[in-house]
Amino acid sequence: MRDALGDVQSVLVLGGGSEIALATVRALVARRARTVVLAARRPEELEATAQELRGAGAAVVEAVRFDADDDASEHLRLADDVFDRHGDLDLVLVTAGVLGDQAAAERDGANARAVVETNFGGLVSAIVACTERMRAQGHGALCVLSTVAAERPRRSNFVYGASKAGLDAFVQGLGDSLAGTGVNVLVVRPGFVHTRMTAGLEAAPLATTPEVVAGAILDGLARGAHTVWAPPALRYVMSVLRHVPRPIFRRLPI
Repeated sequence: MRDALGDVQSVLVLGGGSEIALATVRALVARRARTVVLAARRPEELEATAQELRGAGAAVVEAVRFDADDDASEHLRLADDVFDRHGDLDLVLVTAGVLGDQAAAERDGANARAVVETNFGGLVSAIVACTERMRAQGHGALCVLSTVAAERPRRSNFVYGASKAGLDAFVQGLGDSLAGTGVNVLVVRPGFVHTRMTAGLEAAPLATTPEVVAGAILDGLARGAHTVWAPPALRYVMSVLRHVPRPIFRRLPI
């Protein structure tokens, strides 16, 4: 359960190796989160991070295996195992995903499908398994990392954008279906974030950092928001870009 000040006490991270996830978890531990489960493809690589979080005050930190490309039965097993061992969880943070290779994906159907299955299809079963446990406990928050690229996919990254658009729509609908259950759903739409995944790419306007996105996540959770943009100005930028006529949109250098 959240503490008397409403701060998260326990969190499961799907995609526990991502820089945005770790920036968020560090901020949560600084605000008295005490149980952290980092679920990642290579959990053995997170031991140094686990030690850091314990040193920062977390009482329980563990790394477990999670792969979005596993089948639904594995995702259900993971959710049940974590919830059974740690009891009620306040937050499930979903940051898993791949950027993919746009040039390859738009010409190779198998490549494109792999990006979509990892970023959308693979996460759906994991999200459903976790939200069913939160529905049963009667409280909690699901926070899912989307992107502004989901608002209107651009030719420069439309495979990634489409995969995130599917996830974004699914999570929004899930949030509506969970209204009144005690489970809140937060969709986070950052723009370009300086991480390992974007290293070597030209930064877009309003580029930001994992720490800024983490701050937006914590603020959104505190407010019970359903959507946040990072940085906030992107909300207004995208409200314009969504309605730009297609002939003009095609000529934009994006």
